[in-house]
Amino acid sequence: MDIETRGAQPYAAVRATVTLETFAKIAHRFPEVMQWLADRELPILGAPFFRYLRVSGDEFEVEAGIPTIAEVPDEGEVFTATLPAGQYVVAVHEGSPDGLAAVTEGLLAHTVRFDRDGDRWGARLETYFTDPAVEPDSSKWTTEVAIRLAD
Repeated sequence: MDIETRGAQPYAAVRATVTLETFAKIAHRFPEVMQWLADRELPILGAPFFRYLRVSGDEFEVEAGIPTIAEVPDEGEVFTATLPAGQYVVAVHEGSPDGLAAVTEGLLAHTVRFDRDGDRWGARLETYFTDPAVEPDSSKWTTEVAIRLAD
């Protein structure tokens, strides 16, 4: 586990409430967000990520986001927001996304205060550095799990 200090990061995203069985409903919307950014000539400043806003049993309120340069007026289902600045606990996972739950559980087991209120999270992220279209072998994917600490 590493602790990083991060600045605020604007992003564009879509949001959905999903389960593990329906997660593809949000995961397949990254191209929509990329097109929205391209239509507005807003640059992509980093890898796509999921931001977990609420984790309640088997249900997740999650955003599929892409870092960009600034927040802009919302149109349609795509919106902009900003990831909060602060300290984050971070772990990198090499391999299939099936291993991400164990990585997250490992981070949550540390005795630090997370930015959360019950089942709501300030910034709980999974960032996907590998494009599956370029590297179809999920055992070679690199994903970062980052969770913001309380101020």
